[in-house]
Amino acid sequence: METQNAIVGASFHSSVPKIQIPKIHLHSSLPKIRSPKWIAPKIQFSSTSQTSIAKRRSTQCRNSTEKIESNNKADESKRKLRRKNMAVFVSGGGSNFRSIYEATLNGSVHGDVVVLVTNKQDCGGAEFARDNCIPVIVFPKRKDGEEEQEVFSVEDQLVIALRSYKVDFILLAGYLKLIPVELVRAYPKSILNIHPSLLPSFGGKGYYGMKVHKAVIASGARYSGATIHYVDEQYDTGRILAQRVVPVLAKDTAEDLAARVLHEEHKLYADVAAALCEERITWREDGVPLIQSKENPDYYL
Repeated sequence: METQNAIVGASFHSSVPKIQIPKIHLHSSLPKIRSPKWIAPKIQFSSTSQTSIAKRRSTQCRNSTEKIESNNKADESKRKLRRKNMAVFVSGGGSNFRSIYEATLNGSVHGDVVVLVTNKQDCGGAEFARDNCIPVIVFPKRKDGEEEQEVFSVEDQLVIALRSYKVDFILLAGYLKLIPVELVRAYPKSILNIHPSLLPSFGGKGYYGMKVHKAVIASGARYSGATIHYVDEQYDTGRILAQRVVPVLAKDTAEDLAARVLHEEHKLYADVAAALCEERITWREDGVPLIQSKENPDYYL
């Protein structure tokens, strides 16, 4: 029986083949994933490029430093200057007067409007002055509906009044009366007027307001503008100090041109008032006045 069992066991084991389970190498079959390495790009500068960059940086620093120093010097020189007193003369709405006054408030003009003179006590300029506590002088006075023909002298009431306000400069901003000779002599090289054309064209007696712009358009002129000049004993003949140019367009009306010129007048008069108060007006040997640049004293506007 044992012999039989042995035979059966032997035959069973011999009939079943041996199964070999292959060894799976997990680590070898999976690809290795490497973590990325961040490599900063290498930028090589030649000695020439490094020099140019250094120079550029140096120039930028120097320019910014010079600009700061220039601004500081301008502010310092302005602080040393006495604020100037200005009298403004108007006959109408006084928009140029308002632009000058606003420039004194925002610091653009190193001065103050201390008195307003007008020949029309109810005009817009006079009302604006009263609203802002600026004294108003009416000149010339009217008598029986007509202007008084007063003879001026250095001791005249108007001159005395202006001197009582310690007026340094007189700015005419749409004042339609001829300034008396005695007043011109009392304030030499200190009275300015603004005219709505490029003088000497379209100036003189009778050229004011819309009459100027109508004449410019009728002439076919391609350009007009605003002129600020010193006042002498005649209408619009004093030395020219500054001008701004505007185009005259093909379909312009007098009103269109007037508005374009007036816009430049406001900016120009404020700039000139600033130059006056900062004592940047110089006179050439031939008697021509020039405005010295605020940023560059060697440059003239």
